[in-house]
Amino acid sequence: MSSLPALPLDTQYFAPSRDTWVLAILDALCHNSGLSQRDLARKLGVSGAVVNQHLRELQERGLIRFKARNGKSYHYVPTPDGQALRADMARDFSSEAIRIYTALKRQVGARLGGLARDNIERIALFGASETCEVALSVLGGMPVKVLAVVDNDPAKQGTLFHGYVVSPPHVLEMVDCQAVLITSFGRRDEIRQQLEPLCLARGMEMVSL
Repeated sequence: MSSLPALPLDTQYFAPSRDTWVLAILDALCHNSGLSQRDLARKLGVSGAVVNQHLRELQERGLIRFKARNGKSYHYVPTPDGQALRADMARDFSSEAIRIYTALKRQVGARLGGLARDNIERIALFGASETCEVALSVLGGMPVKVLAVVDNDPAKQGTLFHGYVVSPPHVLEMVDCQAVLITSFGRRDEIRQQLEPLCLARGMEMVSL
């Protein structure tokens, strides 16, 4: 039984619903019924009181059973109904995630459409992140060649990222590209300040998603 990708419990615009909590707890327990209430709270990044409330509700609905571990704590075992509900909710979650991903690709595609209109054919991407992955997918269907993927993180440099070896930013001084696309949402202003002197010196455009 494969695990779900990390559920978005800490998002700003996709606030977790009651179903999100139920799925997150059932998913965690289906993979490790030995988790304590404290373990679940730490895993989900919430207080023990919140987890306790949801565990009680799941027990009342017949979706999990409490089993005494010792005189002081319990572990929680999903019932067959709980396992079946988790499977159904996981399918719904995956379908919703695909719809969000598709909408994101449309947004990124609309943003990158200006590259072709500006006759930009050679670019570098700054930020080997999940957003960069989406940008690469969109750019694969456009007449734009990605010459390099760079990142400030030394741990990423030298690793393979979707067919590209991640390089340190100084590589941009040697790459014959017309624009640098910032694909990182974190520290974007810092990256822009970092790139500005190079882009001005080499006549490269700086584009952000």
